[in-house]
Amino acid sequence: MHRLGLFWFQQDLRLSDQPALTQACAECEQLILLYCAEPGWFSPGRYTSKRMGMQRWRFVLDSLQEINHQLQPHKQQLVLRFQSPVEAISQLISQYKIDAIYQSRQPGYYEARQWQQLQQRFPYLSFQNPDSNTLFTEQQLPFALTELPASFSQFRKQVEQLPLAAAIAAPQHIPPAPTGVQSEPLPGYPSWLSSLFSGGEYSGQQHLKRYFNSTLPGFYKEVRNALDGFDNSTKFSPWLAAGCVSARQVVAALHGYEARHGRNDSSYWIYFELLWREYFHWYSHRHGKALFLRQGIKQSAPLTSFYPQRFRAWCEGTTPYPLVNACMRQLKQTGYLSNRGRQLVASCFVHELQLDWRYGAAWFEQQLIDYDVAINWGNWQYLAGVGADPRGHRQFNLEKQQQQYDPEGSYIRQWQGDSRVLALDSVDAADWPVLG
Repeated sequence: MHRLGLFWFQQDLRLSDQPALTQACAECEQLILLYCAEPGWFSPGRYTSKRMGMQRWRFVLDSLQEINHQLQPHKQQLVLRFQSPVEAISQLISQYKIDAIYQSRQPGYYEARQWQQLQQRFPYLSFQNPDSNTLFTEQQLPFALTELPASFSQFRKQVEQLPLAAAIAAPQHIPPAPTGVQSEPLPGYPSWLSSLFSGGEYSGQQHLKRYFNSTLPGFYKEVRNALDGFDNSTKFSPWLAAGCVSARQVVAALHGYEARHGRNDSSYWIYFELLWREYFHWYSHRHGKALFLRQGIKQSAPLTSFYPQRFRAWCEGTTPYPLVNACMRQLKQTGYLSNRGRQLVASCFVHELQLDWRYGAAWFEQQLIDYDVAINWGNWQYLAGVGADPRGHRQFNLEKQQQQYDPEGSYIRQWQGDSRVLALDSVDAADWPVLG
């Protein structure tokens, strides 16, 4: 039994189906529940974009507020810190003599590095980080992580029939915090900001119930490629990305639907896409830093460059491609974009605009309300031909895509994608004027 433990919340903003939290509650007499917002999230980084956009930050703040509401009956609350997690946790260890640290294992390379830094700095403490962001634990996989299949199809064939552990309930007892632990104020968000989604475990569970109590899962595969429409996709991704619901909870709700209504191709496809998520999470664990390299997991980088004017036009939705413009304007306004739209704009970014894919991935990181490090960077590598796709580059014919998914132009008109734009280039890659 530990005298005092610390549980570090990250992309797992829920109390239920939290093996690490359940373990901490069972093993500790007192417990600090910590969430850190890093100041660096809110400033432009290496690729000119921020690591945290306001749509996602609002969702995170909603989720933190919901956790605090759930903690009230336990006479507990989150300790909020606006600083690096390594610094915050180090200070708390020194001040309160913490003897055990818990977290849900995170897929991100930088998050894993922070965990390793803490272990190296405090080797005498107990560190526990079970898998809870994935459907399966690493021990369940039928291969060593170093032998992760090179393609999703190979991965799916090996894991699709694996048994799933049941999601666990929230801890009935949460140990008290030591006296005197103080929180810090976190940044807010603009008062005018509206959102399609409300963050938090309660909202996520309510959305699961609404979706699986409807007939929508039975038609999902038929409408999943639509460019817009709230009910044309499951919309689980924001709550999954923030960890307000777990992948196992989604599967449990899916199985409940199939028990009531029967299984068909559409309901199966929801599980199929959860397996894609699963693959990218293990892909991130397997490849680590290579998730962010220009050449990805390949031997050579794509023949692209960085043209500031092209990048700006793509971000603002002022390219010569109306469908791409509409998608990018929807993304900027709402923080959300359909899966089909994401593929189209990424293909345009790499192929038509010939831009370094990492700048596009970083812009998505800033803009998406459902940003997930493994899925975002893994998918961008896939489209850029430097990732898990054995076929190499995936280039979409934008005109054909427009005819297929927006034949009447209603989506383009809704998001003003056909607004008059200037020529793609008025300067070259070094910002020298292009002469006519």
